[in-house]
Amino acid sequence: MQATLVLENGTIFRGASLGAAGTTSGEVCFNTSMSGYQEILTDPSYCGQIVTMTYPLIGNVGVNDEDVESVRPWVRGFIVREYSRAHSNWRAGGALEDYLRAQGIVAIEGIDTRMLTRALRSGGAMRGLITTDDLGDAELLAAVADVPGISAEDLAAAVTTRERYAWTDTGAWNYSDGGYDGPRYRVAVLDYGVKRNILRRLARFGCDLTVFPASATAADVLASQPDGIFLSNGPGDPEVVTYAVETIRDLVGVKPVFGICLGHQLLGLAFGARTYKLKFGHRGANHPVMNLRTKEIEITSQNHGFAVDADSLPSGLELTHLNLNDNTVEGFRHRELPVFCVQYHPEASPGPHDSDYLFRSFRDLMTV
Repeated sequence: MQATLVLENGTIFRGASLGAAGTTSGEVCFNTSMSGYQEILTDPSYCGQIVTMTYPLIGNVGVNDEDVESVRPWVRGFIVREYSRAHSNWRAGGALEDYLRAQGIVAIEGIDTRMLTRALRSGGAMRGLITTDDLGDAELLAAVADVPGISAEDLAAAVTTRERYAWTDTGAWNYSDGGYDGPRYRVAVLDYGVKRNILRRLARFGCDLTVFPASATAADVLASQPDGIFLSNGPGDPEVVTYAVETIRDLVGVKPVFGICLGHQLLGLAFGARTYKLKFGHRGANHPVMNLRTKEIEITSQNHGFAVDADSLPSGLELTHLNLNDNTVEGFRHRELPVFCVQYHPEASPGPHDSDYLFRSFRDLMTV
């Protein structure tokens, strides 16, 4: 079955259908990771987006029940250069194409993903549409013109849990660390699209977790008597999630706070900083970041389309981490309060483990 991808700038790609039949739309972005497509598909931070894999061969390890980051895939669509129909991996429980169809994900293969990536790098992230319907060029261009931008809706509200729940799984098979048998700490997690491996790493570092919906108030969170508060990753424009900013303002200074990705951006807004949209975002597993406090370089996994404006950081905040590709903000801390955050993903699996120490830093704050 044929599939067609059209971008808002008028570029049209024709290839073969890989997933479900139908039409899907969203912001087209690209990820440069060589592996981890199942984690990418199920990462709630990709809600609202059509993901292009720049690595040319996808599907060769199949899919399994362990490498998912949430209850289901959240991508709006999926784009690959070449799909490997002969998967081979001892952990595989099925084929990627069957998984995409079962989950209702519209996908396309057989297009020039290098050309597409260059278009997104030069023109910026664009609205796009994938369809298996037989439409003419004029119909395609008219349809993509009606696709809303990524800032048009509150995507965190779409992916968050509906009810609070406890989390205890440590997922120790992901890492070779020696474990932790010290004191336990109660941590409240504000779920804006939290990845399961973040929860696993927090649990592995001694945290007993209660996960709250994104709409939870400060009173809701503090009623659980937490020792610390974690602000999760998530999709979309942070400026849309105004209720979360208000809640965070009521929590900082009361308990230690640690934020990742969207949680980092929301924390910046809560302190009066500004955020802005990156031209084409940071999505991959090899982004170099300097820890400005230690001068060490961390190779990091990243997935974000917005950033905190460095020039807008108030004097009470200290810039702690810097992206060496484009000098964007990758982390900051409060100079007096037990509050810190990073833009990148220290929990990445698969991916570098250079930044795993951040979970220990959070535990240390709760120990004081």
